[in-house]
Amino acid sequence: MSLDHCTRCGACCAAFRVDFHPSELASACEGGVPDELALPLTASLVRMRGTDDGPPRCAALEGTIGVEVSCSIYSRRPSPCRDFAPYAALGIGEDGCDRARRRHGMAPLG
Repeated sequence: MSLDHCTRCGACCAAFRVDFHPSELASACEGGVPDELALPLTASLVRMRGTDDGPPRCAALEGTIGVEVSCSIYSRRPSPCRDFAPYAALGIGEDGCDRARRRHGMAPLG
């Protein structure tokens, strides 16, 4: 895998809660988020384990933030992760990405 801004960063995975609909779980659809990585909140909402901790860090995040990271379930990640900062890998940040980077002492993307 080539190292882009996201594979060197990981700040978003250790800055925000990740909530999504249970229909994205593996028990509901093939290739979904592994059920053991989600915590039930309501009948229509689950949360990625670790993202509600203090400080937050997604249970699927591997590596060192700001150095080199990866997502252990990248191809199965939930929609909030798929939709977050779609151009960050190209070096184009947005408000959420910039806030997450600042939380970890990194400069915002250009």
